[in-house]
Amino acid sequence: MKVEGSYTIHASRDHAWLLLIDPEVISKCISGCESLEEKEPGIYNITLKAGVGSIKGVFTGTIRLDNINEPEHYRMIVDCKGSPGFIRGEGSLDVIESGDGTIVNYVGDVSVGGTLASVGQRMIQATSKMMAGNFFAAIEAEAKAWQKAEENNEPYKAPKHGFFRNTIRQIKK
Repeated sequence: MKVEGSYTIHASRDHAWLLLIDPEVISKCISGCESLEEKEPGIYNITLKAGVGSIKGVFTGTIRLDNINEPEHYRMIVDCKGSPGFIRGEGSLDVIESGDGTIVNYVGDVSVGGTLASVGQRMIQATSKMMAGNFFAAIEAEAKAWQKAEENNEPYKAPKHGFFRNTIRQIKK
Protein backbone atom coordinates (compact mmCIF):
# COMPACT_ATOMS: atom_id res chain seq x y z
CA MET A 1 0.00 0.00 0.00
CA LYS A 2 1.38 3.38 -0.97
CA VAL A 3 1.30 6.30 1.47
CA GLU A 4 2.30 9.82 0.56
CA GLY A 5 1.71 13.37 1.56
CA SER A 6 3.16 16.75 2.31
CA TYR A 7 3.28 18.88 5.45
CA THR A 8 4.55 22.39 6.16
CA ILE A 9 6.56 22.94 9.34
CA HIS A 10 6.90 26.60 10.28
CA ALA A 11 10.61 26.49 11.04
CA SER A 12 13.85 26.72 9.11
CA ARG A 13 14.87 23.64 7.18
CA ASP A 14 17.86 23.08 9.49
CA HIS A 15 15.65 23.17 12.57
CA ALA A 16 12.95 20.98 10.99
CA TRP A 17 15.68 18.50 10.04
CA LEU A 18 16.97 18.36 13.62
CA LEU A 19 13.45 17.62 14.88
CA LEU A 20 12.93 14.91 12.23
CA ILE A 21 16.07 12.99 13.19
CA ASP A 22 16.07 13.41 16.98
CA PRO A 23 14.95 10.10 18.55
CA GLU A 24 13.72 11.85 21.71
CA VAL A 25 11.47 14.16 19.68
CA ILE A 26 10.35 11.40 17.32
CA SER A 27 9.38 9.11 20.19
CA LYS A 28 7.13 11.84 21.62
CA CYS A 29 5.56 12.60 18.24
CA ILE A 30 4.66 9.06 17.13
CA SER A 31 1.20 8.24 18.51
CA GLY A 32 1.40 5.14 20.68
CA CYS A 33 5.21 5.03 20.87
CA GLU A 34 6.20 3.48 24.18
CA SER A 35 9.94 3.47 23.55
CA LEU A 36 12.47 4.34 20.88
CA GLU A 37 16.07 3.51 21.69
CA GLU A 38 19.15 3.78 19.53
CA LYS A 39 20.62 0.32 18.97
CA GLU A 40 23.47 1.64 16.83
CA PRO A 41 23.87 4.75 14.67
CA GLY A 42 20.82 5.01 12.40
CA ILE A 43 19.09 1.92 13.83
CA TYR A 44 16.46 2.15 16.56
CA ASN A 45 14.43 -0.38 18.54
CA ILE A 46 10.79 0.65 18.86
CA THR A 47 7.84 -0.51 20.94
CA LEU A 48 4.55 0.85 19.72
CA LYS A 49 0.87 0.46 20.65
CA ALA A 50 -1.09 0.65 17.42
CA GLY A 51 -4.17 -0.64 15.74
CA VAL A 52 -6.66 -0.31 12.97
CA GLY A 53 -10.33 -0.40 13.86
CA SER A 54 -10.92 -3.01 16.54
CA ILE A 55 -7.59 -4.78 15.91
CA LYS A 56 -5.03 -3.38 18.33
CA GLY A 57 -1.81 -4.54 19.90
CA VAL A 58 1.76 -3.87 20.89
CA PHE A 59 4.39 -4.05 18.17
CA THR A 60 8.15 -4.29 18.62
CA GLY A 61 10.78 -3.96 15.95
CA THR A 62 13.31 -1.71 14.32
CA ILE A 63 13.47 1.55 12.43
CA ARG A 64 16.50 2.10 10.24
CA LEU A 65 17.50 5.39 8.65
CA ASP A 66 19.74 5.38 5.60
CA ASN A 67 20.50 7.34 2.43
CA ILE A 68 20.83 10.33 4.74
CA ASN A 69 21.59 13.57 2.91
CA GLU A 70 21.48 16.20 5.66
CA PRO A 71 19.34 18.40 5.77
CA GLU A 72 17.39 17.31 2.69
CA HIS A 73 16.53 13.63 2.64
CA TYR A 74 16.50 10.28 4.37
CA ARG A 75 15.02 6.86 3.81
CA MET A 76 13.34 4.92 6.62
CA ILE A 77 12.83 1.16 6.84
CA VAL A 78 10.38 -0.12 9.47
CA ASP A 79 9.93 -3.76 10.52
CA CYS A 80 7.64 -4.49 13.49
CA LYS A 81 5.82 -7.56 14.77
CA GLY A 82 3.11 -8.02 17.38
CA SER A 83 0.24 -10.29 18.35
CA PRO A 84 -2.10 -8.82 15.71
CA GLY A 85 0.43 -9.30 12.88
CA PHE A 86 3.24 -7.32 11.33
CA ILE A 87 3.92 -3.88 9.89
CA ARG A 88 6.68 -3.41 7.35
CA GLY A 89 7.43 -0.31 5.43
CA GLU A 90 9.94 1.68 3.51
CA GLY A 91 9.71 5.33 2.71
CA SER A 92 11.54 8.57 2.29
CA LEU A 93 11.32 12.12 3.58
CA ASP A 94 12.35 15.11 1.51
CA VAL A 95 12.84 18.33 3.46
CA ILE A 96 12.49 21.44 1.28
CA GLU A 97 13.04 25.05 2.36
CA SER A 98 10.07 27.26 1.53
CA GLY A 99 9.00 30.85 2.14
CA ASP A 100 6.55 29.70 4.83
CA GLY A 101 9.06 27.47 6.56
CA THR A 102 9.84 23.94 5.49
CA ILE A 103 7.88 21.52 3.35
CA VAL A 104 8.25 17.85 4.20
CA ASN A 105 7.21 15.47 1.43
CA TYR A 106 6.89 11.82 2.35
CA VAL A 107 6.26 8.75 0.24
CA GLY A 108 6.43 5.09 1.09
CA ASP A 109 5.08 1.59 0.83
CA VAL A 110 3.57 -0.17 3.84
CA SER A 111 2.53 -3.80 4.15
CA VAL A 112 0.62 -5.37 7.01
CA GLY A 113 -0.12 -9.00 7.74
CA GLY A 114 -1.88 -11.26 10.17
CA THR A 115 -5.16 -10.31 11.79
CA LEU A 116 -4.30 -6.65 11.24
CA ALA A 117 -4.64 -7.12 7.47
CA SER A 118 -8.22 -8.38 7.86
CA VAL A 119 -9.62 -4.87 8.44
CA GLY A 120 -9.13 -3.91 4.81
CA GLN A 121 -6.97 -1.67 2.68
CA ARG A 122 -9.15 1.44 2.94
CA MET A 123 -9.17 1.44 6.72
CA ILE A 124 -5.41 0.83 6.86
CA GLN A 125 -4.83 3.64 4.33
CA ALA A 126 -6.98 6.08 6.34
CA THR A 127 -5.24 5.14 9.60
CA SER A 128 -1.80 5.56 8.01
CA LYS A 129 -2.71 9.01 6.71
CA MET A 130 -4.12 10.04 10.11
CA MET A 131 -1.00 8.80 11.95
CA ALA A 132 1.27 10.70 9.54
CA GLY A 133 -0.79 13.87 9.98
CA ASN A 134 -0.68 13.54 13.77
CA PHE A 135 3.09 12.96 13.67
CA PHE A 136 3.73 16.11 11.63
CA ALA A 137 1.30 18.15 13.77
CA ALA A 138 3.34 17.10 16.82
CA ILE A 139 6.61 18.02 15.05
CA GLU A 140 5.08 21.43 14.27
CA ALA A 141 4.17 21.87 17.96
CA GLU A 142 7.78 21.04 18.91
CA ALA A 143 9.04 23.64 16.42
CA LYS A 144 6.69 26.31 17.81
CA ALA A 145 7.71 25.57 21.42
CA TRP A 146 11.39 25.84 20.47
CA GLN A 147 10.81 29.12 18.62
CA LYS A 148 8.81 30.57 21.52
CA ALA A 149 11.59 29.71 23.97
CA GLU A 150 14.20 31.25 21.70
CA GLU A 151 12.18 34.44 21.07
CA ASN A 152 11.47 34.95 24.79
CA ASN A 153 14.97 33.90 25.88
CA GLU A 154 13.44 31.19 28.09
CA PRO A 155 14.25 27.53 28.60
CA TYR A 156 12.62 25.17 26.12
CA LYS A 157 9.40 23.68 27.45
CA ALA A 158 8.29 20.62 25.49
CA PRO A 159 4.65 20.61 24.41
CA LYS A 160 2.35 17.82 25.51
CA HIS A 161 1.43 15.25 22.91
CA GLY A 162 -1.10 12.50 22.56
CA PHE A 163 -3.54 11.19 20.02
CA PHE A 164 -6.29 13.73 20.73
CA ARG A 165 -3.98 16.74 21.10
CA ASN A 166 -2.23 15.92 17.84
CA THR A 167 -5.53 15.30 16.04
CA ILE A 168 -6.82 18.70 17.20
CA ARG A 169 -3.56 20.34 16.05
CA GLN A 170 -4.01 18.71 12.66
CA ILE A 171 -7.63 19.90 12.39
CA LYS A 172 -6.64 23.48 13.33
CA LYS A 173 -3.97 23.51 10.63
